[in-house]
Amino acid sequence: MTTTLYRNGRIHNPADPFATAMVVVDDTVAWVGAEGAAQTHLDAADEVVDLEDALVAPAFVDAHVHLTETGLARDGLALEGVGSLTALLDLVAARAKERPGEVILGFGWEEDGWPEGRAPMPDELDRAAAGAPVYLARRDVHTAAVSSALLNADPTIARADGAEAGLVRRDAHHRARQAARSAVPAGRMARLREDALRHAASLGIGAVHEIGAPHISDPADFTAVLALGTSPDLPEVIGYWGATAVGEAQALGAAGAAGDLNIDGSIGSRSARLSAPYADAPRERGRLYLDPETATEHVVACTRAGIQAGFHCIGDEAVRVAVEAIAAAADVCGLAAVVGSRHRLEHVEMIDDLLIAEMARLGVAASVQPSFDALWGGTDGLYVERLGPDRGVALNPFAAMARAGVLLAFGSDSPVTPLAGWETVRAASQHRTPSQRLSARAAFSAATRGGWRAARVEDAGVLAPGMRASFAVWEVPYELVVQAPDSRVAAWSTDPRAGVPGLPDLSPDVDLPRCLRTVVRGRTVYRAE
Repeated sequence: MTTTLYRNGRIHNPADPFATAMVVVDDTVAWVGAEGAAQTHLDAADEVVDLEDALVAPAFVDAHVHLTETGLARDGLALEGVGSLTALLDLVAARAKERPGEVILGFGWEEDGWPEGRAPMPDELDRAAAGAPVYLARRDVHTAAVSSALLNADPTIARADGAEAGLVRRDAHHRARQAARSAVPAGRMARLREDALRHAASLGIGAVHEIGAPHISDPADFTAVLALGTSPDLPEVIGYWGATAVGEAQALGAAGAAGDLNIDGSIGSRSARLSAPYADAPRERGRLYLDPETATEHVVACTRAGIQAGFHCIGDEAVRVAVEAIAAAADVCGLAAVVGSRHRLEHVEMIDDLLIAEMARLGVAASVQPSFDALWGGTDGLYVERLGPDRGVALNPFAAMARAGVLLAFGSDSPVTPLAGWETVRAASQHRTPSQRLSARAAFSAATRGGWRAARVEDAGVLAPGMRASFAVWEVPYELVVQAPDSRVAAWSTDPRAGVPGLPDLSPDVDLPRCLRTVVRGRTVYRAE
């Protein structure tokens, strides 16, 4: 048994907002209290950590991650913000000179606003890469640009559904992604996975939800990611396998047959299924990959097996299919069984108040991405461009979900947006549509305890006796603040009479905290230099 006393800090504790010390015994929080009382624990401590006024708070949980893709993206070309097709091709050419003969992977390009007005063609990528295979995923990772060399590596890509004019979508995209990944040596792939998880630890993330699926990776990759999460010096990994084969998900050690079991695609690629056409493509309503009957059968099977079901759903019609499938399963299995299963939906970007209320009734968790709103929301963002002003500003209604009692968990969908902690909390509290902003306190809860609860883990996400000792230590060189509940008064307060634990100031112009240490189940998995 190992006892560690953390003292002289600021402990984020809901029962005692003035706590400055904490005792951890092995993997469990044993005591939280004031500095004066910490002295009584000194003799029993095997280690004493002087926090030097740092903030100690529950570790973040990223509730939607593709870890192998994240590792590949960190090692590949970063294409976010590239302003033209010409600039993109220049980056490909530079990488080909740096690593001759290697497959070139890149992530994050968006052709909207490019002067050329289009994505790269295979022959252009061939010339830039000097004949090396190239796979460049669009920002939403539902579309990719590929070279002829990659197409030649698997001739079935060009014949698959979704292959068109040098771009690959749907089944063609899945095949192209697999062909690109197959060109990466196994040892390098393993290192990139581990590097991605260590990077998460450096951001104060203590656990991630790995969202696997047959169209993203093979079972061997999924189990390799899960195995990383059992390492004593890395964050935990909770896995979801997005397939209708419930037995397969159980055999792989998944927490559920959920995650990226796609009902539809993405708004950026115009494959999210809408009830009315896209504003910028009047003949297009997106794709529906699962029909209501199949979705219902899946939820029933998961409920009876005692595991979580769930779907990737973004467009309003896809969300309706998902919610109605869970409701239909409640008619078959009973409402109590469905609520107890805590099924989950990923993204849930377009949803109305009636379906939000139904999610709350059915006990469905919403795994959402606040950074999507920061990136694509607002009156001038991609959502409005694709959907028009009325629909475009109504996406990601976090406040409406919270008011209805829907359990929120925050994720990044990395590599679509970067792994993050405080950035995610700030994005939710600074939603581009003011009426959908969460309080900083609610957003922080969704980014920490919400991620655990969405995985049906109830003994984590709060620094209180008996809870899992997974937390992060933060350098916050200013007073913690409590957000005022009424926007008509000052947005932030440092008044200790608030009686609730303070948080860092998340105003847009304030620097976010720096992670000094991340602890998972009592073990330090990251320490800043």
